[in-house]
Amino acid sequence: MSIAALGVVFGDIGTSPLYALREGFYGAHAVAPTPENVLGVLSLIFWALVLVISVKYLVFILRADNRGEGGILALMALLLPRRRATGPRLRAVVALGLFGAALLYGDGMITPAISVLSAIEGLKVATPLFEPYVIPITAAILVGLFAFQARGTAGVGAVFGPITLLWFVVIAILGITGLMRSPGVLAALDPLHAVDFFARNGWHGFLVLGAVVLVVTGGEALYADMGHFGRMPIRRTWFTVVLPALLLNYFGQGALVLSDPETAHNPFYRLAPGWALYPLVALATAATVIASQAVISGAFSLTRQAIQLGYSPRLVIEHTSSEEIGQIYVPLVNWGLMVATIWLVVTFRSSSNLAAAYGVAVTGTMAITTVLFYLVARKRWNWGLERILPLAAFFLAIDLAFLGATLVKIAQGGWFPLAVAAGVYVLMTTWKRGREILAERLRAASPPLDRVLADVRAGNAVRVPGTAVFLTGSPHATPLALVQNLKHNKVVHEQVVLLTIVTEEIPHVAAEERLEVESLGLGFYRLTGWYGFMEDPNIPRLLERARAYGLVCDPDETTYFLGRETLLATERPGMAIWREKLFAFLSRNQQRAAAFFHIPPDRAIEVGALIEM
Repeated sequence: MSIAALGVVFGDIGTSPLYALREGFYGAHAVAPTPENVLGVLSLIFWALVLVISVKYLVFILRADNRGEGGILALMALLLPRRRATGPRLRAVVALGLFGAALLYGDGMITPAISVLSAIEGLKVATPLFEPYVIPITAAILVGLFAFQARGTAGVGAVFGPITLLWFVVIAILGITGLMRSPGVLAALDPLHAVDFFARNGWHGFLVLGAVVLVVTGGEALYADMGHFGRMPIRRTWFTVVLPALLLNYFGQGALVLSDPETAHNPFYRLAPGWALYPLVALATAATVIASQAVISGAFSLTRQAIQLGYSPRLVIEHTSSEEIGQIYVPLVNWGLMVATIWLVVTFRSSSNLAAAYGVAVTGTMAITTVLFYLVARKRWNWGLERILPLAAFFLAIDLAFLGATLVKIAQGGWFPLAVAAGVYVLMTTWKRGREILAERLRAASPPLDRVLADVRAGNAVRVPGTAVFLTGSPHATPLALVQNLKHNKVVHEQVVLLTIVTEEIPHVAAEERLEVESLGLGFYRLTGWYGFMEDPNIPRLLERARAYGLVCDPDETTYFLGRETLLATERPGMAIWREKLFAFLSRNQQRAAAFFHIPPDRAIEVGALIEM
């Protein structure tokens, strides 16, 4: 598990040495590579890794697991009721969680771009002849990376860990060779060098935090991937392999710059001897591809969680492994990320330029995670204010310092992840609110179920053989498809199942809590299927479970009736007209319910209705 965690969890943070320290002396807000500044920047890097990753995430944030699952949506779900409810006091929590999740999509676009580009830039160190080919080579690798996603990672996942382990061993060795040039750089372990750095550089020194934050950009990945590996393998791997290798390499780069300030423009590759440059570029490229793979897979998982929690329309989700449920492929997200990533490479043209865009998304998410962790500790764990308030305030001060240092780079590219996050946030909130309004309109248009049962009891409809399954968003509503069927066809099946799928605010629902069956008489049944936000609903399997409750449905005699609403944007109270049009567009283009719920297409009938929003 520890070796596997290397390839998935630590790929992002493990490739930061390619560009992080360099940006402190060569980026938009760089300082001169004087001995004092080198020691100051190294001290900031050391304490950032210790306080943010080792203490905040590894010791505290990993405690906040939602039945074993991590990530900002899982953290948000810990603060929501088990049986979903709404209220003004929950809106801020939901808004924070959603915006933090939305920021991660921007991170998912920038990480592959800056990682792969920084690796390929090593060719320019070997010889300037490669400079015109850096962008085309990077774009070609990214196209191949995204094209490969449809095949899944099951076949190559086993080699991710060993390659990443080799990467950490190599960067540690490079760091040791650098340290031998100037061992005095280890004095940077003293935090007074960081204090002195700020005292001497003032505001300019504060802005360098925008480069220092690049060393902790993989912190959220540690938390998000907890469900795949568990706390202990992640912690063990960090403290025994990743942290020592990173510190050795950063201090080795610092020692090199200390002895030769001219190497500050690319200290990572300057650590290697000339004969090792091409193999190192190849290994760096492999490491960055693996890091990008993990970020892309994370975007897929985040999308599925958003769909199940009701914040995204249904999208096509393909399972790429018959054994691992977490290995999924979302085509729309994949190609969208690819287009955005290649656009970033072509537009920004260097990893230094991309570094300006990087960090804003990560620091914003880190600050939101701290706030949500504070609320979980207070509300779920009942920690006293004297215990959690100083801790959360300390971590939030660090997060906000990093965020403030990156916000000044908005004009240089920081606007991109913010624009992506704003767009995704609008989509998610519009979909959620639109579904709530649609449910209200459908309830208003549907008669009470008691009246429908009274009509059936009075013999106003012909009973026909078989089972009819009507999907409804509310367990207390009468499906509009049932009303339309009775109105126009005047028939009722011998068995009628009113089925509602409910996604809970937990990752997985226990098997014994999966299904509730209620007999309503006259052959009518109300079924409620409970799923977690990491699970995929499968209605035919759910009906098989109903046999244990006395409800027998012959698959060859079962017909599924699905509602297909045509939405009209109106001036009725609810949402702004432009959001209603956006919701209608999303609704028209989402995946069909039959495919999403694994309903056999030859057993499904869609019943249309015109609904005014």
